[in-house]
Amino acid sequence: KDTMELLSGKWKFHILGTLMQGDKLRFMDLLREVEGIGTKMLSKELQDLEMNHLISRTVLDTKPVTVEYQITDFGKTLEPIIDEIAKWGIAYRNFVYSKK
Repeated sequence: KDTMELLSGKWKFHILGTLMQGDKLRFMDLLREVEGIGTKMLSKELQDLEMNHLISRTVLDTKPVTVEYQITDFGKTLEPIIDEIAKWGIAYRNFVYSKK
């Protein structure tokens, strides 16, 4: 139950997977990478993930202010789970399309 509450929704797995591949990413980089997400939803999901210690947020002293997001060590423990879910999704898509 705890896992599903933390990771529920359409975007969290995609955001976490993107951060696992990209190391440190800025907000606009994430917005480009997570296709289809809007700025408000990305902001909300990043806040949730940060609050749950799965990502960290660093504000850089630049003008304009730059914010970088990075997966935490604890967030990295989700990598095998996210990989398996991605593999299952690909297998499922192949199965469904083979039936058409």
